[in-house]
Amino acid sequence: MIPDVIAAVFLITGALFCVIGTVGVLRFPDLFTRMHSAGITDTLGALLVLLGLTVLSGWSLATAKLLFILAFLWITSPTVTHTLAQAARHGRVFPLIAGEADRDDPSSKR
Repeated sequence: MIPDVIAAVFLITGALFCVIGTVGVLRFPDLFTRMHSAGITDTLGALLVLLGLTVLSGWSLATAKLLFILAFLWITSPTVTHTLAQAARHGRVFPLIAGEADRDDPSSKR
């Protein structure tokens, strides 16, 4: 009973973080803040969901596989986010700064 409750808390909290990250991706104004929202909440949400699944699976081969998946996600997610940000900067995409003219307006000075 107690492991089920602990797993449920981890799973629900992880799902909540994933939903919050999705809302951040939809609501934030530019590429960099959207990537930050997706990267941070994806990493934490995946950690909590995989911990919940680990608690449910007990000590087995499935637990080892879940921990390998977690390690893979923790290595690749920040790396991909950093690489995308570098590619965006290389492609002359700049962060939106408060008080500037709308960047989508072609008549604005860059």
